[in-house]
Amino acid sequence: MDKMRSLLTKFNSRFGGPASVYRAPGRVNLIGEHTDYNDGFVLPATIGFSCWVAIAGRNDRKIHVHSENYDESVEADLDTLKVHATGKWADYPLGVAWALENAGYRLQGANLYLLGEVPLGAGLSSSASVEVSTAYALLDLAHHRFEATKAALLCQKAENEFVGAHCGIMDQFVSCHGRVGSALLLDCRSLEFRLLQLPHEVHMVICNTMVQHKLGGSEYNVRRAQCEEGVRLLSKALPGIRALRDVSLDQLEQNRGLLSETAFRRCRHVVSENARVLQAVAALEAGRIEALRQLAADSHRSLRDDYEVSCRELDIMVDLATKQKGVFGARMTGGGFGGCTINLVKAADSEEFRRRVAQEYEAATGLTPNIYVCEASQGAEKVELGA
Repeated sequence: MDKMRSLLTKFNSRFGGPASVYRAPGRVNLIGEHTDYNDGFVLPATIGFSCWVAIAGRNDRKIHVHSENYDESVEADLDTLKVHATGKWADYPLGVAWALENAGYRLQGANLYLLGEVPLGAGLSSSASVEVSTAYALLDLAHHRFEATKAALLCQKAENEFVGAHCGIMDQFVSCHGRVGSALLLDCRSLEFRLLQLPHEVHMVICNTMVQHKLGGSEYNVRRAQCEEGVRLLSKALPGIRALRDVSLDQLEQNRGLLSETAFRRCRHVVSENARVLQAVAALEAGRIEALRQLAADSHRSLRDDYEVSCRELDIMVDLATKQKGVFGARMTGGGFGGCTINLVKAADSEEFRRRVAQEYEAATGLTPNIYVCEASQGAEKVELGA
């Protein structure tokens, strides 16, 4: 395993001695955007890009973390580690150590060498891959059992409270629980989930627009606040609701007068998107892959018009993709304002799809996209040499 040998060599060169290796993947969301923080449903799958962590113990209570991607190192003392976000890459592994310690896991001092493969800023959850791989490495080193759901929640806590990003549970959860060849239906309220086998003859093709508009972070928080305000106003007529997950489209329409036009459209996206996730699951389970085409189109339209988180480049990429041979669905994926689209493409046509979309997108925008042909990968794991 060339990647693992290379990582161990680099670890030995920097820290000396042998190490253990762990990896956790990024993810792409097939459908169910901006539903996770509304207690809704999502349908992500892990992808073949991971964060790799080599780790070995120290004789003190310090952790020393080196990032190959940034060629930077940071050191912290586990006994004095407190929330102190810097806005840099190190917040993610240090935040995980803080969350684990605060949850009662006594950790061992360690040297860690991180290598991330998940494209940065593309909406493919590079942050969760760092968090989950770090958590697995630190827990296993200290002889604590890696409990996937509990680890996912603590990684989310690290990102929410240490990093300061108010993400939902989806990214960390699928990075922990993902399986080869499967998507994962997650109920973000109960954390119940089930795996759905993806058709072998279909590839997930991720098209990176190579843009990330700066308003994404601030607008994410605005959308979240708008949804919460929608629930507050709707609860006057629907007193039992806790989140938009509890509202049907009929109920939303009947109580439209309680909301501003903007708030109504934000809520309509979330409510209709939850329904689309369940419809997509039913289609996959019935072997009706072609039904995903309309569901993906409706999802993108809703994200563009009701939730207003798309952008020109995403819309162009989706429009180009829908015209290609062998496409079973195309939509933006991730938080929006740039990043990637997800396309389900017949495996026999995926390379031609990649070539044609790349050419046509560059002609339309002047940007050269990165396009990745993927299959669902294994979730977080310890990697043995020769495995």
